Amino acid sequence: MRAELEKLIDLQKTDTNIRRLKQSIETAETRRAEIEQEFEQHAFSIREIQARRDKLHADRADLDKQISENKTYLERADRNLKHAQNQKEYETAMRETDALQKQIAAFETQVIEKMTASEEVDKELEERADEINTLDAKRAEAMKGFEAELAVSKKEFDAETKKREKVFVTLPAQLASVYNRMAQRSRDGIAVAAVINGSCSACFMSLRPQMQVEVRKGDQIITCESCTRILYMPKKEEQSEAAA
Repeated sequence: MRAELEKLIDLQKTDTNIRRLKQSIETAETRRAEIEQEFEQHAFSIREIQARRDKLHADRADLDKQISENKTYLERADRNLKHAQNQKEYETAMRETDALQKQIAAFETQVIEKMTASEEVDKELEERADEINTLDAKRAEAMKGFEAELAVSKKEFDAETKKREKVFVTLPAQLASVYNRMAQRSRDGIAVAAVINGSCSACFMSLRPQMQVEVRKGDQIITCESCTRILYMPKKEEQSEAAA
């Protein structure tokens, strides 16, 4: 019976690992999308800053154009002022000149504001220059690492699945049936649970002293009185790790 128990323990460890690997493989697309999203968030924030910079440059160019046009109009108004034939023409030219000068001054103030804002944006881009220059390379490196990790998980999954098949076929039919029934019934897939500090590690129920003795002997199949899982006493180093 000890040999069968050892096989059950090994089978449980293998199944637990298969379960972990399967979950990792099945969630690969989600995790891949999360990596892409993380880098996309960085890229988006950079594009947003670059878009602000481009708009500031475009706004300044538009202001410069309007200043240039208004200066042309101002020159014409100055000529009209010099060649005014009567009081009405003179006053009209004066009002136009005054309005154009104010408009040009307002545009020039806006140009200064745009220049200041552009300097701040350029400074922000300069501070993030390393991130900008290495973003694509880091994205590629992250995806390469992820794909390599996924490939290892798939390879390990295949190996563990084959290992499980070899172990499972050597179990007595009745014991294999009991194991499968327990594993399928539990949400965590645990059919064989270690006894840690006198308790079942699956349901945490304390075991009677006599039952602990029987489990420690390992010469018969003992099940937990609470969750009915098959119990075993792990080696001291395993028990220390599990307790930790």
